[in-house]
Amino acid sequence: MLILFMNLSEWKRNIERARKEKDVFFKLYPQSPIPYDERSSFNGLSYYPPNPEYRFELELHEHEKKEKLTMIYTRGEKREFIRWGEFRFKVDGKECVLQAYKASSGEKGLFVPFRDLASGKETYGAGRYIDLNPEVDRTSDGKWILDFNKAYNPWCAFSEDFTCPTVPPENWLRVPIYAGEKNYIHKK
Repeated sequence: MLILFMNLSEWKRNIERARKEKDVFFKLYPQSPIPYDERSSFNGLSYYPPNPEYRFELELHEHEKKEKLTMIYTRGEKREFIRWGEFRFKVDGKECVLQAYKASSGEKGLFVPFRDLASGKETYGAGRYIDLNPEVDRTSDGKWILDFNKAYNPWCAFSEDFTCPTVPPENWLRVPIYAGEKNYIHKK
């Protein structure tokens, strides 16, 4: 359920500002995942327009039993994550559930990787990620802000120099998410 939050134009400005800052980082900084020979022609990432229908304020249904899940990385490595809780919400009237993970029990934030029906068509085929920081992505009443407008491609989408966790099947949504970063097209 979408809950009215801040001024809509302020929210949109914040999304657009963060995207511009990311584009500058990707073009200019040595740590950028954009291959060096593509940076001169890099004019920014492709995004869906900010859409408040893909921003949710949700209770995290924390799992009583915190089970470990092994995620396989794009180069075959494996790493354990803790299945911390789940978010329940609706997109276009369809029930959706996404698991939220932590790398360790002491970690404050949540990692929410997902695939959807736009994956491999308009967005990166292996899926996208949302990182939730409790200092930024929590409401005053303790709900988490799951904003798909902040969904981003893992760095392995830009270069084979990086390895990234693949999205577990339990986080494959049966709806398209038309928000956040679109697929990156390599330009040489």
